[in-house]
Amino acid sequence: MSNTRCAFCDHELDLEGRVSRNDTCPNCSRDLHSCLQCKFYDTGSYNECKETSAERVIDKGKANFCDYFVLKGAKEIRFGRQAAAKQALEDLFRKKED
Repeated sequence: MSNTRCAFCDHELDLEGRVSRNDTCPNCSRDLHSCLQCKFYDTGSYNECKETSAERVIDKGKANFCDYFVLKGAKEIRFGRQAAAKQALEDLFRKKED
């Protein structure tokens, strides 16, 4: 569960799980999966993003397909291939009990 606020209207958001590209704020209907809502958004950084591997996004207020998106203020939940790969490595190197 996540307790964070909408970057556009400051409405408190109670969300569970990952924010999808189509999710919107229940109060103002603005896109949640946008740069302005992301923890990596930083006007002082190159392309206004702290994540150096992210592709450039022109309209920071519109929904995008960025794989690095993490809702500002939300607890990070590991998903996808990276999490599966990390778990596989941990399982591989975990000491086996005889």
